[in-house]
Amino acid sequence: MARRPLPRILSSGSAQIARSREIARTAADSATDVLQPLITVSRGLRKLAATARAKWAATPKERRGPTLLLVAACVLVVALVPYGPLLALVTLMGAAAWKGRERPVVKTGPDDAEIARLKGLYEALVPYFSVPDDPAPLFAHGGDWSGAFGEFAFDEDGRPTRLRIAYPPYFTDGDPAARARVEQLLHAKSGRGREYHFDWDQEGNRLVMSVLPALPTTIAAQRFVTVPGETVLGFTDGDSVQRTVPVVAADGTEDAPAVVWRTGPRSAEPHLLAVGQPGSGTTSLLRSIALQALPHGDVLIVEGGGTGEYACLTGRDGVLAVECGLSGALAGLEWAAQETERRLIAANRARQAGHPAPEDTRRPLWILLDRPGVLGHLAAADGRPDPQELLQVPLRHGRAAQVTVVVAEQFDSTDTLSETVLSHTRARIVLGPASSEQIESVLGVAPHTTPTPQVPPGRGYARLGTGPVLRLQVPATPDPYDDATSEAHRQAVLALLPERRAAVDAVVVGAAGFGTAGRESADFEESGFGSTDFERAGHDGSGFETTTLKTVPAAAVTAVEAAQAHAPAPAQAHAPAPAPDPAPAQAPAPPRHEPDVAAPVARYEGEPAPRHAPVAAEG
Repeated sequence: MARRPLPRILSSGSAQIARSREIARTAADSATDVLQPLITVSRGLRKLAATARAKWAATPKERRGPTLLLVAACVLVVALVPYGPLLALVTLMGAAAWKGRERPVVKTGPDDAEIARLKGLYEALVPYFSVPDDPAPLFAHGGDWSGAFGEFAFDEDGRPTRLRIAYPPYFTDGDPAARARVEQLLHAKSGRGREYHFDWDQEGNRLVMSVLPALPTTIAAQRFVTVPGETVLGFTDGDSVQRTVPVVAADGTEDAPAVVWRTGPRSAEPHLLAVGQPGSGTTSLLRSIALQALPHGDVLIVEGGGTGEYACLTGRDGVLAVECGLSGALAGLEWAAQETERRLIAANRARQAGHPAPEDTRRPLWILLDRPGVLGHLAAADGRPDPQELLQVPLRHGRAAQVTVVVAEQFDSTDTLSETVLSHTRARIVLGPASSEQIESVLGVAPHTTPTPQVPPGRGYARLGTGPVLRLQVPATPDPYDDATSEAHRQAVLALLPERRAAVDAVVVGAAGFGTAGRESADFEESGFGSTDFERAGHDGSGFETTTLKTVPAAAVTAVEAAQAHAPAPAQAHAPAPAPDPAPAQAPAPPRHEPDVAAPVARYEGEPAPRHAPVAAEG
């Protein structure tokens, strides 16, 4: 049986009612807009009348007669003055309009949702801030939360952004574990995903929890206003440090609070260790340090990851070498150890003679080692020494020799770091997402903030020596050769790179089979001599010269010299080599860490033997 449709009057009645309601609501809104001045004046007249009635009720009875006489006299004067009644009416309407205006409601206390949030926090803190023997507990179930929470603030979502808590004196605020439990509770109850700062006032028994704003990520690599020996590691909160540096950010020039690391002979933290997760920004940190060190010193870079992140620095003025292989890393670090010893001996002899230290010993030398654990694994598989063993001399004596070591490693390889590296790198940095336990294992103390699970690259914590733990944001210093790098950051990094130097090849004295020593060390390794290439720097008053040095075993050089003695003289004439100045007797050079290979002997064609050959440390 088919359903009969409803009558037309019943089916269209609801639509007509809804339309009528919409018309009535629109008319009411229009009337309210038109009559708004009249409504405001009426509200003001009502408030003025209520004020006058309250004044009259508060006036004593013996003063009401004189008050009425004064009011009547004023009305009579206004009535006799020309245009007096009109001016009085205009004044009354103006006062009524001012009194009847709508004022914004000023919030004087928390609303119901915020009160419920504070009560929840109070009840959650009762087990931590109360004991059964307290006769008048500050925290008790069902107690008054207003006595414990003296100051509070909330954001738009109703989550607390600032909270001052008064706790009883018997709480063990000197125990890090007890403080950590309270901080973890407040972090969970106040809302995750934000970074909280906890300031414990142990003298006043007060705890202030505040939400920290995110550090700016708009500061890219640039020339910072610093003196030689100072390096800007990154930027932190304004109330954590006392020094600011002018920087160029995305929104203009501003003064940003910077974390400045001081190196040199008087530095208490001459070496640095950076630890982070993959992609956390440790390589960008080393690249930023290298760009700041190049204007005043020389840089030796050893990259264990082999990803080519430092290719932009290859061949630049001041960059001694960028080594990615195990052989080049061992050769470069061995040269750095011998150079440190040479600087110490030269400076010691100059002081004993009453002269200032030589110029070449005062030029800073930076050793940047990225991912040494990978190189150590390769060395162990090949039966060769760990590259970290060659860092003992630069780490122990580098401060007096103007040698600074920076090591970067990942969390999963921190167990491969040697005891020498861990004990001499007093400046520490942790980048990327990490737990409080991981941060404490690197920095020595836990941070006063709650680490967030998601952070931008270059975001972390820094601690210089025994100082406080600071939040850190490393300036953006990406690889300019990476396709994912933005154009603005690419141009910023390229503008800081020094000019590329002209390649100067060293010619090893030998037969025609040896030829000129270029940059391809693989040719020498295939010949069985086991030579490696590294760069040696010499600095004088006229400029800086970098030469690629090739080394061969002493036996091979002796055989070549004997062959040259019986070989006919070449047709081309050569200029006689200048006679070298007599050098003082020095100790023999330390042996290389290569099995069954004699000490290397290298010479330059048409050049005397170097004055400052690496020698063993005295004493």
